[in-house]
Amino acid sequence: MSYIPHTPAETETMLSEIGVQSIDELFDAVPASHRFPTLDLPPPMSEMEVAAEMLATSEANDHGQDYAIFRGAGAYHHFIPSVVNHILLRGEFYTAYTPYQPEVSQGTLQATYEYQSMMCALTGMDAANASHYDGATSLAEAVTVALEVTRNKRKKVILSHAIHPQYREVVRTYHQGRDIRIIGDRGRGEIVDLMEMLDDNTAMIAVQYPNFFGQIDELAALAQAAHSSGALLVVVANPMALSLLKSPGELGADIVVGEGQPMGIPLGFGGPYLGYFAIRQKHVRKIAGRIIGETRDTDGRRAFVMTLRPREQDIKRERATSNICTNQGLMALSASVYMALMGKNGLRRVGELNYHKAHYAAQQINRLDGYSVDMSKPFFNEFVVSCPRPVAAINEALLKEGMIGGYDLGQHYFHLQDHMLVCVTENNAKDEIDRLVEVLGGLS
Repeated sequence: MSYIPHTPAETETMLSEIGVQSIDELFDAVPASHRFPTLDLPPPMSEMEVAAEMLATSEANDHGQDYAIFRGAGAYHHFIPSVVNHILLRGEFYTAYTPYQPEVSQGTLQATYEYQSMMCALTGMDAANASHYDGATSLAEAVTVALEVTRNKRKKVILSHAIHPQYREVVRTYHQGRDIRIIGDRGRGEIVDLMEMLDDNTAMIAVQYPNFFGQIDELAALAQAAHSSGALLVVVANPMALSLLKSPGELGADIVVGEGQPMGIPLGFGGPYLGYFAIRQKHVRKIAGRIIGETRDTDGRRAFVMTLRPREQDIKRERATSNICTNQGLMALSASVYMALMGKNGLRRVGELNYHKAHYAAQQINRLDGYSVDMSKPFFNEFVVSCPRPVAAINEALLKEGMIGGYDLGQHYFHLQDHMLVCVTENNAKDEIDRLVEVLGGLS
């Protein structure tokens, strides 16, 4: 039976305040034919019957296990050890929310602390938060920090065209209406072009590492040029690539952001994902999101608390630099479990598999008539392929063969029509790669 906690007198008072005579009047906007009890509902079913029908309905959807996936472009199909999900589903983590009371949230706080520590080790930075909605949000928040660091006196933000196009779109949406200029390079994403754009009005310059095309650029000279002009260098980094490459911190980055999805988080349907954000110590009080620190309680025991951030970020909106207030705790935990399970050597091994499998695929595709692979720069697990036919047509043919083809770069880059961004991870077996090459060869 239903339980309504309000007395008739209380209900009448609320209805009078709203300006209606009865509860039924609250539903006048809903057509009578769609109101209970006139809904056209099927007869009742048992739990077993409902489960069977829901399963049959869900099977109408395609999912990653049905296909060999050769598409990345910001969301990657990596292997996730089963223990990751088992730990996530523990009640104390699965139901945890905002850890404002440290005395009852030590487990959640410690897990977040461990996540931050590992992200700092991976990125080469001093501090990390936990965290933002996704990589695009993290980049947008990096702009906020850069403007705060330069006291809003610098009005120019430079975004390389080799940053994920959707990330750049989110930054522009995030900061529309502000008195700043968000500009890109000449469309090539070349470091030399970016360096020429720096001036004394530049608050920050952002690049991707590896870039959106999977290519690895040398960033040390850019970092020096940015700092010489008084600008911050922001690096959007694939955390999986950092298992092999020099950390952005070593290369001179001031802020490192990106998408944590490659580390133990499934593809899903656009999320939930994990935007990570790491920064130099001197700028740490400017960032949004939560930071967990280690301390000692009154009895001298190890304890964890939220720290290094002004409370205004959450409760005094007019004084906050950002009002984002998620900690994406469950996703950060997923990344923590994944990194802890893999360890330094395990992460490096995954990175090596991504690197070598991608290079094997690139070499085989490059031998096909009508195809050519851009090997002008070193690349990680993605590479650009020039195709003899429109990418949409090629992907349609691949789908019929049980494969999800690469990303159509012509959607965002006018000079890359009929160019495909192909991704290969440790999940792609040699047989799958060879089959991809075989089908592509038959389409040339």
